[in-house]
Amino acid sequence: MEKLLGRLVALIEWWTVCLLAAMWVVVCLGVFFRYVLNASLVWYDEFASYLLVWLTFFGAVVAAYHRRHIGFELVVDKLAPWARRAVDFVGEAAVLGFQFVLLYYGWILAQRMGDETAISLPWVKVVWVNSVMPITGGLMFLISLTRLAGILSRRPNAQEAQGTWSGSSSE
Repeated sequence: MEKLLGRLVALIEWWTVCLLAAMWVVVCLGVFFRYVLNASLVWYDEFASYLLVWLTFFGAVVAAYHRRHIGFELVVDKLAPWARRAVDFVGEAAVLGFQFVLLYYGWILAQRMGDETAISLPWVKVVWVNSVMPITGGLMFLISLTRLAGILSRRPNAQEAQGTWSGSSSE
C-alpha cells in the first residue's frame, strides 16, 4: 500500500508542476494582453485563481506525504519513546479528523454546486473547481490512515524515518 501511495504522490507532484506552469502561462498571457496589446482578457484572473486553489490543495497532499507541514519536533523529539508514540497518535488522529471533514464537506459542497458555472468561463462547472476538496481530502485521509497504522504497529514508514521538515532551506 505504501509503495502504491508513493507512486501516486509522485504523480501528484508532476501534476502540481503542470498546474504551476499553467498558472504561470495564464498570468503571463493576462499581463501581455493587458499591457502590450491594451486588451485585457476577461477570464485570466478567475482561471488563475482556480489554478492556484488546485495547486495549493494538491501541494498540501505532497507536503502531507513527505511530512513537510509545520510540526513541533523540538518538543516531541525530547519525549520518551512511549510518550512520543502517544503524541504522534493523537496528532495524526486529529489530522485524520480534519481530513475527513475536508472530504465529507467538500463532497457536499461539490454536490450542491450542481450545474453552476464560472462567471467569466461559462463552460467551466464550479463543481469541477470544488472537486479538489474531496479528492485531496480523500488522498490525505489515506496518507493519515497508513501513518496511523504504522504508529499502531510500531513501524515508521519511509517518511517518518526521515523526520519532519525543520523549516531550513538547506534541506
